[in-house]
Amino acid sequence: MAYKALYRTYRPSTFEEVAGQQHIVKTLQNAFATNKIAHAYLFCGPRGTGKTSMAKLVAKALNCEEGIGHQCNKCSNCLAVIDGSHPDVIEIDAASNNGVDEVRDLIEKVKYSPIKGRYKVYIIDEVHMMTSGAFNALLKTLEEPPAHVVFILATTDVHKVIPTIVSRCQRYDFSKVDEIDIINRLKTIFTTEGITCDDTALQNIASLADGGVRDALSIADQVIAYSGNTIYEKDVEELFGLASIEKKIDFILQIIHGNTKTVLDKMNKFIEAGIDIKRLTNDLLDILKDIIIINDTGDANLLLKLNKDQAISLIDQINSSEALDMINILLEAQSEYRYVNNISSLFQIVLLKLLNSKNPDNHKIKEVIPAVKLNEQDKMQKTQIDSQSKENNEEDIISQITPLVSNGEKNSLSEETLIKLMVIGDKEMKLAMIEKWKNLELYKMHPNIGPHATLLASGRPYIMNSKLLVLEYQFSYDAEKVNYFANQISLAKIIKLISGIDINLYAICRNESYDASRKFMELRQLSKLPRVTLEDIEINIKGE
Repeated sequence: MAYKALYRTYRPSTFEEVAGQQHIVKTLQNAFATNKIAHAYLFCGPRGTGKTSMAKLVAKALNCEEGIGHQCNKCSNCLAVIDGSHPDVIEIDAASNNGVDEVRDLIEKVKYSPIKGRYKVYIIDEVHMMTSGAFNALLKTLEEPPAHVVFILATTDVHKVIPTIVSRCQRYDFSKVDEIDIINRLKTIFTTEGITCDDTALQNIASLADGGVRDALSIADQVIAYSGNTIYEKDVEELFGLASIEKKIDFILQIIHGNTKTVLDKMNKFIEAGIDIKRLTNDLLDILKDIIIINDTGDANLLLKLNKDQAISLIDQINSSEALDMINILLEAQSEYRYVNNISSLFQIVLLKLLNSKNPDNHKIKEVIPAVKLNEQDKMQKTQIDSQSKENNEEDIISQITPLVSNGEKNSLSEETLIKLMVIGDKEMKLAMIEKWKNLELYKMHPNIGPHATLLASGRPYIMNSKLLVLEYQFSYDAEKVNYFANQISLAKIIKLISGIDINLYAICRNESYDASRKFMELRQLSKLPRVTLEDIEINIKGE
C-alpha cells in the first residue's frame, strides 16, 4: 500500500480536532446549533492554517445523517465527504478553473437539488485566482443562491477578491496557529504513529512550520524519513540547517562581551553549515524577548525559547533596556532582508552594529560599514547629497535634531482622513520622494542622525501631497515612533536634508494601510469616494 503523507492521514475529522482557530470553530458550532446557516462563507488566511480542512468539516456538518452540526464520521454522507466521493460536495480549484465559462457551467448546475445530502456545498479554493469576468458572473448566484446551496470560498490573498464578492459572504480570518497548539497536535499524531520525539525537536518543527499545521506535518514527514521513529534535536538541526539553542545563547553572549572576531568567526561557521540567516535572526529575537520577560516578570512559564536556567544565566549579562536596543537593530535588519541580494553581508553589518552598540568606544565599525555599503553609484549619489546638503545647511539641520523617544503623546489620523488623503494624493510627488528615499542609506551610520535615518528607511512613502507625507511600516512599533510628537520635527528635518522639501509627516502600519486601501476600493467601485481638495484637509501635526 502506498505511503500516505501525515497531513493527509491526519486531517481533522471533527471541529474538536482542529488545531487553533477556536474563534472560528466556536462561531460555526453556535451557528449550526441555532440553524443560522449562511449561504456563502469566505475563509481567508495564510497557507496551511486549515481553510480547506474547515470547509470539508462544514460540508460534513451540513450533511451528517445525525443532524446539522454533527460529524459522526460513520454515516454514508460523512464517509463520502472524507474520501472525496460525495456527489453534493464539489471542490473547485480556481487556479485552473478561473474563467467565465467554468463559472457559467457551475451556475447552470447550482439549480439542481442535492442527490445524497441536505445541501450542495461548493468549495472554491484559491478563489482570488478567478478573473474579473468570472467574479462578475458569480455575483448574482452568490447573492441569491438556491436554498439548498452553500458556497465556501477559500483564499490566501483576500485583498485580490473584489469587494462585491467579499460583501456577500460571511468572512472568517484564519490566523497562524500557535506553536503550542502545533506541538500538542504533533504529540498526538506521534503517539498514534509510535514515534518518539524529544521536546526541543518538537519545538523546532513547530517553529519551522511558522504557524501552518500542514507545513508542520510535512516537516515531520521529512524528519521521520531522515531519522526513523526516534527523533532528536540534532536530527532536525542537521536536516534543516538550524543552530542549537546553546549555540545561539553563546552567540548572544559573545556579542554582549564585544568579542568581534569570535562573533564574525561564528557567523561564518553558521553560513558554512547552511544555517538560514532569516530564521537565525528570528531565533535571536525570541531569545532576547525571553530575557526581557524573565527580567521583568520572573515567570519562567511565559518563556518561548529558553528554559528557566538558561534565562536566569543570561539576566546577569544583559538587562531589559540593552536587550530591547538589540531587538530594535535586529528588527530593522528583518525589514531590509527582502531588499538585498546578499543577506550574509547585511547580517555581518548588523552584527557589527550590535557590537558597536555594546561598545560605544569601538569605532572600527565606521571603517567597515562604508566599504560594504558604498559602491560607485552610491558614491555618486553621496556627492550629489553633499552638494545638496550645503544648500540645505546640513550642519545647521543636524545640530537641531534631538534624540528619538519611544513614548509620550502621538499624532493620529482617522481612516476617513486617510481615504481623503488617498483621493488627493500626488503620485508624481510620491514617486519622486521614493527615489530620494534611497539617500537615507548614506546617513544610517551617521553618529548623530543614524537612528533617525534608519527609522525612516524602514518605512516607505505611501501617500503624499504638498502638505503631508504618510509613511507605511511593517510594524506598528515603528509607525508609533514616527508619530510621537517629540520625534516629528527632527524626522521632518531629516526628510528636508535628503529631499529639500519641508513637509509634515505621519506613519501607519501595514494593517492600517490594508484596511484603508480596501475601504478606498469599495467606495471607488460604488462611486462614493469623497469629493475633496487639498484645502479641505486640515493637517494638525502637534509636534511643532
